[in-house]
Amino acid sequence: MAERSTVGLRRNAAQLHALAGVERELRATDSTGRTKYLKDFTKSFSSYQAVLDHEQLMAEVRRADIVLMGDYHALPAAQRYAAGLIEERAGDRPVVLGVEAIFSHHQHVLDEWWRREIDEHELRERIRFATDWGYDWAPIYELLVAAREHGEGVYGVDCMPREDMRRIGTRDRHAAEKLAEIRQRHPHAVIFILFGESHLAPGHLPRWLHERLPGNRVLTVLQNVDALYWQATREQQDRVEAVQVNEDVVCVFNSTPLEKYESYRLYLSRCQGEAGQQDAVPTIYNLVESLSCFLGINRYSSQNSTQPRFLVDLLPEVYCGSSDARLRQLLTRARYDPRKIEGMLAKVETRGSVYLPSVNAIYLRQFQMSYTAEEVARFLHHACRGLPLRRHAWFPATGDVRDRFFARTVEHALAYFGSCVMYPARCAEGAAGDGILSQRLCHKWAEQSVSNDRKKFDDTAQKLGYLVGTELYAAYLRGSVGCTTLRHLFLSRLEGPGEAGRVLNEIVRRTRGGGKKPCASVRS
Repeated sequence: MAERSTVGLRRNAAQLHALAGVERELRATDSTGRTKYLKDFTKSFSSYQAVLDHEQLMAEVRRADIVLMGDYHALPAAQRYAAGLIEERAGDRPVVLGVEAIFSHHQHVLDEWWRREIDEHELRERIRFATDWGYDWAPIYELLVAAREHGEGVYGVDCMPREDMRRIGTRDRHAAEKLAEIRQRHPHAVIFILFGESHLAPGHLPRWLHERLPGNRVLTVLQNVDALYWQATREQQDRVEAVQVNEDVVCVFNSTPLEKYESYRLYLSRCQGEAGQQDAVPTIYNLVESLSCFLGINRYSSQNSTQPRFLVDLLPEVYCGSSDARLRQLLTRARYDPRKIEGMLAKVETRGSVYLPSVNAIYLRQFQMSYTAEEVARFLHHACRGLPLRRHAWFPATGDVRDRFFARTVEHALAYFGSCVMYPARCAEGAAGDGILSQRLCHKWAEQSVSNDRKKFDDTAQKLGYLVGTELYAAYLRGSVGCTTLRHLFLSRLEGPGEAGRVLNEIVRRTRGGGKKPCASVRS
């Protein structure tokens, strides 16, 4: 068993490299992080007392009269977590929601929407959401709907000016006054408030709440605080859902620092771009660079053996957009048949991104870290082999179906592994390291997929590939598989007869302990 600190180093190696690049850019663009108000928040939460499981976390929530939730505005996972927490808490007590995203002077508009007198579009327009807030609307609206379906009131609790950091304390006092009014209207309700995380330092909004509502138990629920996240990754367990910071503060983890700051970078690029168009190129290329460095890949190498030749010249085109038209155009250029096109469109709808090897392009509609990282790893797997699908379509329909199945399985395995390296929480959601893989199992699944049912073929290859990728990541965490071996797997050729099956067998052998002995080095 790898030691606690070593496991943390392995989990975070690629993430930390990627994060460094994002933070440098954000510091040059946004100087607010140097203000005393934000520094107060950072200094207040640097360690935790204990790890909480889900039942322990919900017990803390159920004891609270006011649940003050921290929001990282550019991260949709933060708002969606708040919606889920409201749904789970509703039941024995009424629930009320207050949000920073809507000014209190727009309360009459929010009330009209609550009474179903206006629709979503009119609500968004009349509260001037795009102008006065500017972050993603969809997760905020999901939160409002959750509160309307499970609660007895929704309130805007913020006031102007939002841009003046010198007067940010005034907004804290105003929000506390509005919450006192809400308590008078709903004396028996649990009040949930979603407010920017920096407002949650003990001397900020919580102080005013304790002064105005002294008889209420206030629970502060932080989300994804960096210092606490990095400490939690050193725990032996695969995933830490939450930690107890002190008697009145918990922190939940539903994202990673890298996902947070990449989401913010995309938000800034959208603000600065034409017609609100985000620029995802820096995000995609940062992930490519970080995963390459993790694997020990020299992007400028001129050889083509233990390194891909001039990976820097193989970088994918990156397309951003919200319409299907551009993606359909790309898929047509890639010579996909109509059924494949519909499948790709469905993939983008659910996952937000897709890599198209025939044209060496990544299409990004919505940044979801786990899926975007998977598509980046998929690109790197193809690029390490010289982009074979861009040069010619190998494994034609008349080729050996088992070769095609094993090649697709290996692709899914390495792509899923790469996503776990960049987003460790993804692999923790599954059953990592359960040791059920075997060469016999892989060949059995291959036999089951040999049919004219294309969907069954694709689904089985993905399911097996994800299982192999999960086991490969578990072997990496144990120290049984090092980065040199992983790089060779990404470089392995799959085009020849039997080659893909050989590579898959090699991966399975190594995940079952047949590879190198465990070691403490992250870069072995």
